[in-house]
Amino acid sequence: MKRLTLFALLTTLAPAAWAEDLPQPIQAPGLTAYLTLHASGAQIYQCKPGADGKLAWAFREPIASLFRDGATAGQHFAGPSWRLADGGLVQGKVSGKAPGATTADIAWLKLDVSAHEGQGALGEAVAIQRIHTQGGALEGACEADGALRAAPYAADYVFLKK
Repeated sequence: MKRLTLFALLTTLAPAAWAEDLPQPIQAPGLTAYLTLHASGAQIYQCKPGADGKLAWAFREPIASLFRDGATAGQHFAGPSWRLADGGLVQGKVSGKAPGATTADIAWLKLDVSAHEGQGALGEAVAIQRIHTQGGALEGACEADGALRAAPYAADYVFLKK
C-alpha cells in the first residue's frame, strides 16, 4: 500500500516539477499538459542563397511520425502541423525558443496553436512545447542551389490546454 501511495504522489507531482525545469522562453504558466507524443523523423533543409549571396542550408519543413505508448498516433509535417489518427489537426506558430542540449540538437520551442481542424484529442490544445530534442540541426555552406538534405531528429511534443 505504501508503494502505491508513493507512486501516486510522485506521478501527481512530477508534471509540476517538470514544468518548472523548462527554460523560461518556452514555459506556459496557467496551461496544463494533457498529451505528450514522441516524434521520430527528419528536419528537411534546402540549399539556398543567403543574404550574403552564399549558398547555405535553410530549414524547409519537418516530417515525423508521432508515437504514444509505442504505437503510431499521427504525423508531424509542414505548417507546422500535427495530425492524429483520430482526425484532429492543429497548426502552430512559434512564440518561444530555447537552445537544444547540444549544437546538433534543434531548439526547444513553445508554439501557440493558430488553427484547429476536425475533432479529437487535439481539440483542446492552445499551445505546444517541443522538448527533449535530439539531432535535427544542420548549418553551414552547401554546393547545389535547391538541393535537399534530411537531418534525423527525435523530440517530445507536449500539448497544453487552458
